[in-house]
Amino acid sequence: MAGLGLVAANGCNVTSKEHEDAKLGSILKEAEKEYEPIFNMSGYGAPALERVRIGFIGVGNRGAAAVERMSRIDGVDILGICDVRPDKAEEAKKRIVGGSHEAKIYANNDQSWKELCDRPDVDLVYVATHWALHADIAVYAMEHGKHVALEIPAATSVEDCWRLVMSSEKTKKHCVILENCCYDFFELLTLNLARQGFFGDIVHCEGAYIHDILASFFEKDARFDLWRLKENAERNGNLYPTHGLGPICQILKVNRGNKMEYMTSMASKDFSLGKKAKEIAATDDSFKTFVDKPFRGNMNISSIATSSGSTIMLQHDVSTPRPYSRIHMVSGTKAFAQKYPLPGKIAVGHEDFLDEAGMRKLEEQYTPNIVKQIGELAKRIGGHGGMDFMMDWRLIDCLRNGLPVDMDVYDAASWSVIGPLSEWSVANGSQPIAIPDFTMGRWKENKVHEINLESGGTTKVINND
Repeated sequence: MAGLGLVAANGCNVTSKEHEDAKLGSILKEAEKEYEPIFNMSGYGAPALERVRIGFIGVGNRGAAAVERMSRIDGVDILGICDVRPDKAEEAKKRIVGGSHEAKIYANNDQSWKELCDRPDVDLVYVATHWALHADIAVYAMEHGKHVALEIPAATSVEDCWRLVMSSEKTKKHCVILENCCYDFFELLTLNLARQGFFGDIVHCEGAYIHDILASFFEKDARFDLWRLKENAERNGNLYPTHGLGPICQILKVNRGNKMEYMTSMASKDFSLGKKAKEIAATDDSFKTFVDKPFRGNMNISSIATSSGSTIMLQHDVSTPRPYSRIHMVSGTKAFAQKYPLPGKIAVGHEDFLDEAGMRKLEEQYTPNIVKQIGELAKRIGGHGGMDFMMDWRLIDCLRNGLPVDMDVYDAASWSVIGPLSEWSVANGSQPIAIPDFTMGRWKENKVHEINLESGGTTKVINND
């Protein structure tokens, strides 16, 4: 990573260029490694849990909201809340709204999360820390007998993606990526349409995370230790791919009959992050370390080829005043769908999109059962329009009924690995790089997992007003 000026163990100075070359070489080396499978977690339903006892790690923002949502779900016991900031942990505990939860606070030091993971009575560890901690916590938790739910991205290196996969297979513990956009209503509708053959053969899909959060990068209270600014200052790639990619991969049956083969990536130069850093550093010395950082390009565009012949395009921009978009576009031989600009629209010919009556008829016929059962309730409880609650409720329902989870460890790894692979491709003139097969060949036989409540759906919601 440029500008770090690391010193080697033998005392010789290592330049930032040498360090960056070593990092990029490691990405390629890890991407080319092969592993031997231990146990196939695809389609695996762990033993059913009558009650799911949860410990939360990282509750500064997303984690605190998850504490509140989970406390509304029947069959959940919140046993622990961990954060390096005791006040944040206490605030999260106050958001508990139902049940007989006895949440203990773990906030003594930056290793307190291990104490929570060591507890024998915790079934699920819910991780919403900064990205760099995700893999270490997840591996430790699985090795100590816990299922894990990880905020996105699940890992930031190819090596850590493999660590998640092999730990999950070894322990037979679920490692679920908390990709809430897979539970947004239009995305679920298009998934069901794809499953029913409505689009015909799917030719091309597009997704994105375009969200102007530039100002928040520099807010010390909003980002603990300015961690997200540091990520964008030192990594040039698509750092946050899963919001757009997750729903697309489900539609394209990735890891279950299809796989992502290789990708290329390119980036614009940085037109705003570096300027903003210099502007703020002029009056705040704590930002001076960012003045000479290279910063990632404002826009990253990555292209992915799949074994089925379908293609994917992803965009990532968090630092220009472009309206929010995840794109979510599906182009098939029979129909087309696109969500942004809002609302989502569907077409069955090149003339125009379906009108309001046509969309209503389509929704009546193809709205999946999970939305029919929990959708309106999820909207009332909230969390990005209800998709956050539906994601959490579905996870608990799967664990309580011994069902396979909707987004398993292979999804967590393959969706997240786009980050480091895109860094390598950008740095190497947009050369293609192979995407590791985290299923180790089993994608050819793995069955498509439906999110349509053919089974399950028994978990109730409490305190839903």
